[in-house]
Amino acid sequence: MNVSLTAELETWVQDRVRSGLYQSASEVVRDSLRLLRERDIQRQRVLEELRGEIAVGVEQLGRGACRELTPALVEEVKRSGREALNMASGVAP
Repeated sequence: MNVSLTAELETWVQDRVRSGLYQSASEVVRDSLRLLRERDIQRQRVLEELRGEIAVGVEQLGRGACRELTPALVEEVKRSGREALNMASGVAP
C-alpha cells in the first residue's frame, strides 16, 4: 500500500521519528491509525448511547411522561446541571 502525505504531514512524521519516539515512519502511521480507529469506535459508542437515550425520550413522550418547557423549568435544569458539574469537579456549592 502506498500512501501520499501532504508536505506538512510528511514533515510531522519525520519529526516524530527524529524525536526518538518512533523507529520508523511506518510506526508513526500505524500508531496514528490505531488512535483514529479508537476515536471512531468511541464516537460510535456515543452515537449508540444517544440513540438509546432518544428512544427512551420518544417512548416517554408517547405515554405523556413529559413537562411543558417553561422559563422556570429551564432555570431548574440549569441549576441542577451546575450542581452536578460542581460536584463532579469537587467544587463546593
